[in-house]
Amino acid sequence: MKKNIKEHIINTAGELFYTKGFNRTGINQIIDACDIAKATLYHHFKSKDAICIAYLKHKHDSFMQGLSEFVKEKQESKQQLLAIFDYLRELYRTGELKGDWGQKIMSEITPEDTEIWNTVQQQKKELLFFLGEIVGRTVAHVSKAEVEKISGTIYLLYESAITETYIHENDWPIHLARTMAPVALQDVKLL
Repeated sequence: MKKNIKEHIINTAGELFYTKGFNRTGINQIIDACDIAKATLYHHFKSKDAICIAYLKHKHDSFMQGLSEFVKEKQESKQQLLAIFDYLRELYRTGELKGDWGQKIMSEITPEDTEIWNTVQQQKKELLFFLGEIVGRTVAHVSKAEVEKISGTIYLLYESAITETYIHENDWPIHLARTMAPVALQDVKLL
């Protein structure tokens, strides 16, 4: 039961952070939305920052698991390299995408909020590393520098696409980013 309450707090608070903003969401709003006692919240989390970190980890883990499974379904190397855009478009079309949860939180805090800041930075590095792994296994005779260039390009296109899709409330930035990504692949041989 305790695990279910903790997950309920993470999901409820996370939805508030994601839609209303981290700074605009107070502890009392979280308590009210969860329909729990203040003591119950503080039994599971020592602060709003702790809830935020749990939320960020939940969102990132869920996203990475879904993306990994989506990539594995693709047979061709090029499809695997471009899968992040297809996955992003699918999330947008199902209504699950309302911008980048990490960027939204980072826009409301400063680097002095080190634990949250470091959590988001680490998650971005994990995504970049994951993209590098895809490049490494799908591109023939690729150097470390080329892996970093290609995966970095795909990463930056992804980051731009997710932000602009949120701003414009339309998936055209995802489509455009997907069509631009092959430029990074034009001089490489895919496996």
